[in-house]
Amino acid sequence: MSALAALNEVVTRALLRQVSVPGLDRPAALITLDNGLDHTKPNTFGPAGLASLDEAISAALAADPAFIAVTGKPYIFCVGADIVGLPTLADRAQALEIGRLGHRVFARLKDSTVPTFAFVNGAAMGGGLELALHCHYRTLSGGAAALALPEVSLGLVPGWGGSQLLPNLIGIPAATQVIIQNPLMQNKMLKPKQAAELGIADVLLEPADFLERSLEWAAGVVRGAVTVTRPEVDKDMWAGVLYFARQTLDQRLHGAVPAAYRALDLLETAKDADFATGTAAEDEALADLIFSEELRSGLYAFDLVQRRAKRPAGAPDKSLARPVTKVGIVGAGLMASQLALLFARRLQVPVVLTDLDQSRVDKGVGYVHTQIEKAVSKGRMDKGTAAKLYGLVSGSVDKSVFADADFVIEAVFEDLDVKKQVWAELEKIVSPEAVLATNTSSLSITAMAAELEHPERVVGFHFFNPVAVLPLLEIVRGERTDDATLATAFAVGKQLKKSSVLVSDAPAFVVNRLLTRFLGTVFAAVDAGTPLDVANSALDPLGLPMRPLALLQLVGPAVAYHVGGTLHAAYPDRFVVSENLRRIAESGQPIVVEDRINDEVAKLLVVGDQPLSGEQVRQNALDALAQEIRLMLDEGVVAEAQDIDLCMILGAGWPFHLGGVTPYLDRTGTAERVTGQRFLPRGVASLRD
Repeated sequence: MSALAALNEVVTRALLRQVSVPGLDRPAALITLDNGLDHTKPNTFGPAGLASLDEAISAALAADPAFIAVTGKPYIFCVGADIVGLPTLADRAQALEIGRLGHRVFARLKDSTVPTFAFVNGAAMGGGLELALHCHYRTLSGGAAALALPEVSLGLVPGWGGSQLLPNLIGIPAATQVIIQNPLMQNKMLKPKQAAELGIADVLLEPADFLERSLEWAAGVVRGAVTVTRPEVDKDMWAGVLYFARQTLDQRLHGAVPAAYRALDLLETAKDADFATGTAAEDEALADLIFSEELRSGLYAFDLVQRRAKRPAGAPDKSLARPVTKVGIVGAGLMASQLALLFARRLQVPVVLTDLDQSRVDKGVGYVHTQIEKAVSKGRMDKGTAAKLYGLVSGSVDKSVFADADFVIEAVFEDLDVKKQVWAELEKIVSPEAVLATNTSSLSITAMAAELEHPERVVGFHFFNPVAVLPLLEIVRGERTDDATLATAFAVGKQLKKSSVLVSDAPAFVVNRLLTRFLGTVFAAVDAGTPLDVANSALDPLGLPMRPLALLQLVGPAVAYHVGGTLHAAYPDRFVVSENLRRIAESGQPIVVEDRINDEVAKLLVVGDQPLSGEQVRQNALDALAQEIRLMLDEGVVAEAQDIDLCMILGAGWPFHLGGVTPYLDRTGTAERVTGQRFLPRGVASLRD
């Protein structure tokens, strides 16, 4: 403990009080975790916090209570280890010590002869959920916002018993999902109902009187009036599930995320090993991973998503934002319809779509209504909310319905002349203060607004598809966009629960520019004669969320070809329009069918006689990314390299273990070799030098 005592942490205190519970002849011991801060700064455990919990457990046991329960401050149970302190650990011995300390303290609840309960009143992640798993019984609030074991997404493993306790509680298929699959799916959280159905909690209770009902339920268990039954875990399927999981990881990650494979090893250990052996294996895995580059990148990415995304660099003072009481959407296609549903759900204001004819308008509004009906049928929306949303979304073929709109966004065909015509018509209808937003993926905001009487109220508002899933919103400032417009855009983005990044008016902005350059190098290799399967698998060692051709199919070959043309016009020396991409786009055929390259598409290609190896394709792609990022930073497209990484994580799904992209380019030496300098200072997203 002495070696860890100097580590800085916001100490989470374990506050003990005795509680009289009806029906019991002795008080219960209630331990409340509280770091003294509000719910925006969750409880975490460092060495001092673990020591406080240890002392509270000793005091509770000494009082001979009817039972011991652990709960958290309002809205928060505990979100795990104090990961901010991990990079300050001096050596492997300290890493082992922090793992063993957590195991020793938590095990006191597991091994207690007095019944122990976790009253999970709010967010419980990582070590917080592991603490709950050590208790004999668990109640869960229906209002708990986040439940997860997210360690693998950061480059770690559950290090305080989770890898051993969870599979033996809920079975190996569900445990593999929670410990490995969910973290690798944009760190997917469990909802309270899901956690209860999996068996993580013994009972799900309403949040309004959660503590009172938890105490009442616990008393029933202690008296024998409530019987907790748990299904027997099937161990016959254990090896098969893990074999399949390992194959899936190999196909998807190709060894790029060491933490995922260590987690698999720990889950395998959990089948037959005693608890002490399993937790010792956790200690060793944790100590190894704490000093990995992947963890440093994961912590860097986590900080971007949790902190920088909530305080966008360069955003104007929010007091300048104008209220938005009605939203207009030009267009009623799929993207426009998705936007209509999002705006209505989040802003709770009238949303009206327009299009060229009534059938298109009806189709767009019908899409919104269908999605609302699906949400109700799946229990994701109550009927009262659905009825309200039905009334908020409407359509018209007459643009005069925008006269009283405060915020109008267009989602029409990606053609500059078409968009300029739309704004010219609308400017005669809307008020001078109404914000005019464009969802363009590559065109110039400045050029779009150039002929308007009020170009200062035009702003880029670039969503990513699918709109409801991807959290990034690129907010683009044109040359004449004013602060009030920009502030309103950021305020709306926040209401939409998107993570907004300020971007200057440069062709294709951030994500599309980098992905187009990236895909361009892959197709340049194909054009030169590299077989499609070699080019497609060349980036596998990075562990990207999808291969290049699958990404192309998701974006759409026609869209990719169009954006490529825009960038070629702006930067002809770096963005070459591939003849083979044109052929694929014009064919209209899928390039990938059931995860295999479409033979019919392959027959369309015209290739050279200078094929590249997979390693050459990969290095060319990384070199191109490094060059393009340096140019973007020099041009001031974003404020810092951190914004590039944030965009790639949230808009393109690039993984935490890469830190987005710039940490990987730094640590592989690519950045310095190509551009002469690193993107980030040494020690940021990398081991200290």
